[in-house]
Amino acid sequence: MRLRRDEPIEVKTPAQLAIMREAGLVTAAALRAAAAAVEPGISTAELDFIAEREIRAAGATPSFKGYHGYPASICTSVNEQVVHGIPGPGQVLTAGDVISIDCGAIVAGWHGDAAVTVAVGDGGRPASAELAGLLSACETALWHGLSRAVPGGRLTDISHAVERAARAAGPYGIVRDYTGHGIGTAMHNYGRAGRGPVLTEGMALAIEPMLVLGDAETEVLADDWTVITRDGSWAAHFEHTVAITADGPWVLTAEDGGQANLAALRRGGRVWQATTVGGSSTSASTGS
Repeated sequence: MRLRRDEPIEVKTPAQLAIMREAGLVTAAALRAAAAAVEPGISTAELDFIAEREIRAAGATPSFKGYHGYPASICTSVNEQVVHGIPGPGQVLTAGDVISIDCGAIVAGWHGDAAVTVAVGDGGRPASAELAGLLSACETALWHGLSRAVPGGRLTDISHAVERAARAAGPYGIVRDYTGHGIGTAMHNYGRAGRGPVLTEGMALAIEPMLVLGDAETEVLADDWTVITRDGSWAAHFEHTVAITADGPWVLTAEDGGQANLAALRRGGRVWQATTVGGSSTSASTGS
């Protein structure tokens, strides 16, 4: 969910970050359950039910439900829908689709927020090399951004890393308007390195690149929520919540705290992809 751009980035205590970690793990579990249920014939309303059930079973509350009137617990954005798609019984997935699932959970007043894009059918493998490249590029760009969430860095170091990785991966459109936020502030996936607020221990950011196969221009549908590409090109969206600590980035919505993928980046290795949740995973080069 996009927040206001002019709100300050709050600094949390270690105890508050620990609660955010709880919320992040609940978010991750709900997202994993919904993504694993993706298959031809399932409706996005069913995916919403699965995610909400997982969140409430953990004693948490969905972040999105009721947020400025939003009617569901997750966002389900299919094909040319970029973000904020509303789940419904009439939207039934078919083989070859791609779907972005965006999920958030609240524990003791603190939020976790994450998103993943998965392919529908064929064991979770994208229907074409073009789509596989899009999903891989978007997720890899996310991890490049996460790796720059360190004390003493600048906010635009993150956005610069995301943009650089995305542009190195191919001629993808980079969506400008819905691309990340702190808890209380927004962040863009654009900008020159070394600019913007200084990152300090205790800050937390939700980093969420969105890439499209065509032009990056978007519009909002009549429901006042669903964002689509103007040219109908398909989109990918990945997100994690990360805390800035003295020991480096702590990815609150990744089960291992992001250690495996961040270590792979430091080695110049490969990011383990989550684009085929429930199926066979793939990896992709992280070079940029």
